[in-house]
Amino acid sequence: MKNSKSDAYAASGVDITAGYKAVQLMKEHVSRTNTSGVMSDVGGFGGLFAPDMKGVDEPVLVSGTDGVGTKLKLAFELDRHDTIGIDCVAMCVNDIICVGAKPLFFLDYIACGKNIPERIAEIVKGVAEGCVQSGAALIGGETAEMPGFYPEDEYDLAGFAVGMVDKSRMLDKNSVEEGDVIIALPSSGVHSNGFSLVRKVFDIEKADRELLETLLTPTKIYVKPVLALMEAVKVKSVAHITGGGFYENIPRSLPAGLGAKIRRDDVRVLPVFEEIAKAGDITERDMFNTFNMGVGMICITAKEDADRALDTLQANGEDAYILGEVVKSEEGVILW
Repeated sequence: MKNSKSDAYAASGVDITAGYKAVQLMKEHVSRTNTSGVMSDVGGFGGLFAPDMKGVDEPVLVSGTDGVGTKLKLAFELDRHDTIGIDCVAMCVNDIICVGAKPLFFLDYIACGKNIPERIAEIVKGVAEGCVQSGAALIGGETAEMPGFYPEDEYDLAGFAVGMVDKSRMLDKNSVEEGDVIIALPSSGVHSNGFSLVRKVFDIEKADRELLETLLTPTKIYVKPVLALMEAVKVKSVAHITGGGFYENIPRSLPAGLGAKIRRDDVRVLPVFEEIAKAGDITERDMFNTFNMGVGMICITAKEDADRALDTLQANGEDAYILGEVVKSEEGVILW
C-alpha cells in the first residue's frame, strides 16, 4: 500500500493512510487473541476461522451483535479508550453463553469522525482484551472514517461474535422446574446499559472524575466461569442482565407459568446504584427495571446441585451466591 494515497479524498476529510497506520498499530493487540482456528491475518477482505469439530455431533452456530451505547460519552469525557472495547465484546459473548455456546471469533466495527491511529489502536486494544477474556479470536473488523457524520473527537463501536455448541448441550429454559435455584454472578458495575438515564442523573461534563472512572468500569465477561459450571453441573438456564434489569431479563430464562422469587435484602446491590438512585430520585422499582443492580448474570440449577455450582463458580473467580428460587407464577419476577 506504499503507493496508496489520495489528496482529493484527504481534502474531503478522509485520510486513508491513517487507516493503514491504525492497522499496523493494532496488529500487536490482535495477535494476542489468536487461537488454533485462526486462518487469516488482519487486513484481508474476510476473516477466516476453522472450528475444531472434535467431539461435536451436531454443531450449532450461535451469533450475537451489540454496541456500547452512550457509555461512549464517558470515554470521550475522560479521553480514555482502552477499556470500552471490553464492553463491546462482553455484550456479545455474554449473550451467546446464555445458549451454552463457546465463543469462537469476534469482529468489530468502528465509525469515527477522524481516524486518529493511536486512538483506534487503543480501542482495539480493549476489544482484544475482551476477546482474550472470553477465549474468542479477533479475526477482523472495519474502521470507517465519516467526517461530517461524527464529530472529529467522537466514534461509535459495535461488534459481532460467533460461537458454537453441540445441539445436545444447548441450554433449554423449558427444563427449569419449580424449586430450582437461581444463582447470582456479581457485576463489575453498571456494565453497558442504562447510560442514557445515568447521563440524565449526572452532568458528566461536571461530574467528579472518580465517579466517571467508576461508571466506565468495563462489563464483566462471564464466559469462562459459566463454561466451567456447565462441565460441573447441569445448568438449566442462564440470563444476561442487561437493559431492562431484573424484570425484563430474568423472565427470558424461564418457561411460561414459572417466575423468580427474590428477596430484596439478598441482592448485593453495588454502591454505585445507590448513588444513582439517590441523585436521580429514582424509585427502586425503576432501578431494578433499568440496571443490573450488582447482578450481571444468573444461572439456574436444580437445588441439589447448588452447592457444587457455587464451589465451581467461586473456584473460577466468581463470588457467586444464591439469589432466589423458581416458583409457580405468572408475574415473571417477584421481588419482596
